[in-house]
Amino acid sequence: MPNFKAKIIKELTLPFEKDGVSFLFKAENTNITLIFTQVLEQSFFLQIKKEKNTFIIKADKHSKPSKIGYLQKALKVFKENFCEGILNEAFGLKNNALVEQTPLIVKDFEELLVRLEKEEKIYIEIGFGSGRHLLFKAKQNPEILMLGVEIYTPALTQVAKLAKAHNLNNILLVQSDARLLLSVLKTKSIEKIFLHFPVPWEDKPHRRVISEAFCKECARVLRGEFELRTDSFEYFDFTLKEFLIFSKPQFLLKKNENLEISSKYEDRWKKQEKDIYDLIVWGLDMPEQNQGEEKFDFANLYLNANQIKAFWQRFEKKSIKSKDYFLSFRNLYESEKGFILKCAFGAFNAPSHAYILLGKKTKFLFKNPLKTQENLKALEELKHKIEQFS
Repeated sequence: MPNFKAKIIKELTLPFEKDGVSFLFKAENTNITLIFTQVLEQSFFLQIKKEKNTFIIKADKHSKPSKIGYLQKALKVFKENFCEGILNEAFGLKNNALVEQTPLIVKDFEELLVRLEKEEKIYIEIGFGSGRHLLFKAKQNPEILMLGVEIYTPALTQVAKLAKAHNLNNILLVQSDARLLLSVLKTKSIEKIFLHFPVPWEDKPHRRVISEAFCKECARVLRGEFELRTDSFEYFDFTLKEFLIFSKPQFLLKKNENLEISSKYEDRWKKQEKDIYDLIVWGLDMPEQNQGEEKFDFANLYLNANQIKAFWQRFEKKSIKSKDYFLSFRNLYESEKGFILKCAFGAFNAPSHAYILLGKKTKFLFKNPLKTQENLKALEELKHKIEQFS
C-alpha cells in the first residue's frame, strides 16, 4: 500500500485544495489523525500515525479509494505541502495493479450491480482458481455473462489476463466472499451457480461455503441450477442434506462423470483413482425472508458531546456477539464536524466496517453498508445502544 514517512508534520490548515485534491477536515484521537480527503468523485481518509520520532502517512485501510492512483496523488500533495524531513516513500504500483485497472475486475458492489443490470443471463462460479472451467464456459456461451467470485488476488489477475488474451468479453470477476455477494444480488437474477472443488474443511465444517443460509440465498437468487463438484464424499453428502431443508428440491446425482474441461487438481485426483461427485440442485422454493429490501437510518439519533463521551466510556473497544452477527466498537475520533465512531459489524465470515458521524445529524461517512440481514441486525443493535445515551 502506498505510504511515506516524515519527521515533521506542519500545522494542518484545513480545508486545503491543490491539483484536484481536497483535504477538508481532520479527525483525531490520542494515537491517530485522519484527514478527510476528496479526489474527484471519491472520498477517503488519509491516516497519520506517530511512531517514536516518525510520522507514517498512508491510506486508512477501511476507507481507501478503489483507484490507487487517487491515493498516490493525495499522498503526493500532502507530502509536498504539509511534511518536512521525508525519510522514505513507497508510491509505486504493486504487482496486483491489474485489480485496479482492468474493467474485467470489479471490487465495488455498487458498480457491480449496475453492470449486472444490463445482463439477461448470468452464471456464477465460486472460487474459480486457475479459471479453466470459467474460461471454457465463457467460450462455450458467449451470450451469457460469466461472473467469477474469488478472494485471492493472484487468481483474479491471472484469469483476467487469460480472458483478455482470448478476447473474452463476457467475463466479469469480483474479489469477494461468495456468501456476501449472494446477499446483495437481486432475487431470481442468476441462471446457474457453480461450486467446483471447494475446500472441504472436514475438521472445521463451520468454515464451509455451504450452509443453511447459503442454500436459502441460492434459492432466492437462482432461476436455474446449483452445481457442486467435489472429490469429498463427506462434503457431497453434507451439501445434499443442507438442500433437503426445502419442501420439494430436485436433484441430479453423478459419480465419476467426465466433463469437457477439468482442473489440474481434478486431473491429479483421477490419476490417484479418487471418486468425483456431482450434485445438481433445482426447484428450490423461496425462503420466507428476502434480503436487501429493508432500510436503516440514523437520521433521528442525536447525541451531544457529553452523551457521546459517556457512550464511549461504556463501549470502548468492546464487542457484542450474537448467533449470526457481531458488533465491535473500534475507535472514536473528535473533529470539528462532530465525533466519528469507527465500528465493525455484520457476518462473522464477511465483516463490514464503517465510520459514523455522531452529532446533530448522525450519518455514515463514505458509503452506506450493504443491506445484508447480518448488517441490519448489527446496526439495529448499534442504534439501540446509542439510544440508551440520547
